[in-house]
Amino acid sequence: MNFEVELPNGAATVSALWAPASGRGTVVVAHGAGAGMEHPFLTGFTDALNAAGFSTLRFNFPYREQGRRMPGPAAHAIATWRAAVAHARSLAPDASLWAAGKSYGGRMASMAVAEGMDVDGLIYLGYPLHPPGRPDKPRTEHLPSITVPQLFIEGSNDPFIQPLSQFEEAVESCSDARVEWIDGGGHSFEVMGNKRPPEVVAASLAPIVAAFADA
Repeated sequence: MNFEVELPNGAATVSALWAPASGRGTVVVAHGAGAGMEHPFLTGFTDALNAAGFSTLRFNFPYREQGRRMPGPAAHAIATWRAAVAHARSLAPDASLWAAGKSYGGRMASMAVAEGMDVDGLIYLGYPLHPPGRPDKPRTEHLPSITVPQLFIEGSNDPFIQPLSQFEEAVESCSDARVEWIDGGGHSFEVMGNKRPPEVVAASLAPIVAAFADA
């Protein structure tokens, strides 16, 4: 499946994977900066959501579709998010819809919502508060303007949110946000001494997302 994105420099076509289910709404899922939509983490996550009754739409950002490793301008990602949500609504027009993203993908979703994208809630699979080791470069300016519910799923050892006090302050600045901690988890929720495949790790997050969506 593909859908078209209107970018400032012209239209682009990106790949997507739609998995319909019934009863609990739609979750649109974006990949992180370093991996595309078919990464095992996203496969495990969406498979578990499908089994729980959620339809899912995964998609690539244009830079991944073009074979590049580094993300393009934020405006391109925001435009892609808008197109992905519109596409998901065309496939299931009556369903509730949540935007979820791994790291970069979640941050781009939050920027799109801050600029007016309409969703029922935001789900961050490891929000990248700042580059590792650079707490002086926080990515938080837009968060207080978001009014929809936000769920931060975070590993307590994630270098992107250290020190934790800075992250907690960022969450407190939001109008409606909660955090679910993965004790000892890193940026992809890996826990030292408990080696599991990424698809298994991601599937374990689905019940947290389901409870948030149902609430």
